[in-house]
Amino acid sequence: MTNALEYNSERSKLIIPEYGRHLQKMVEHAVSIEDDKERNKVAQSIISVMGNMNPHLRDVPDFQHKLWDQLFIISDFKLDVDSPFPKPTPEMLAERPEGLDYPENNPKYRFYGNNIKKMIDEVKDWEESDLKEALVLSIANHMKKSYLNWNRDTVDDKVIFDHLKELSNGKLNLKNADEDLSEASDLIRGGGKKKYSKSNKKSGRKGGRKRH
Repeated sequence: MTNALEYNSERSKLIIPEYGRHLQKMVEHAVSIEDDKERNKVAQSIISVMGNMNPHLRDVPDFQHKLWDQLFIISDFKLDVDSPFPKPTPEMLAERPEGLDYPENNPKYRFYGNNIKKMIDEVKDWEESDLKEALVLSIANHMKKSYLNWNRDTVDDKVIFDHLKELSNGKLNLKNADEDLSEASDLIRGGGKKKYSKSNKKSGRKGGRKRH
């Protein structure tokens, strides 16, 4: 019995730990099989076992392809069997994915968000019209609201107009507009409700004193 003991230091490294030691031993045994037909048969059996260990992935596209790729990876790419899919290589596994381009159109004024910047880019080249004027004013109010939500303070309309002009490359200018932007108290979320609830509480307390 002592000879059958196996220490971790003597074991091979688990290549994909979630499949466990027993499955890796099955793969190592398949690699050692000399008969091609028998080796392919064992590989098919191992694929079935791997699939049964991941029943939640059966509806995932290319599920079988993933299993075969993992089988070759567990064998350290030494398993020589007929696969229904292209065999992966160590070079493919070592490749790093390309970096993602995060949408950061205007890092200087991040509090406005990319949607507002997209709206500005869309409307800045429109021909002058009442629709464009109304839309630009709406965008400016959204900018003011975003500014206030970020800073939680008052802001002069001139600041919003300057930012709008800068973000539109000078094509949108509301400095001479006839209509002002909305008041800060109307734009800040919940601003009006808080004032109303406080006044109600005060009136309720006064009324209570009169009744007593």
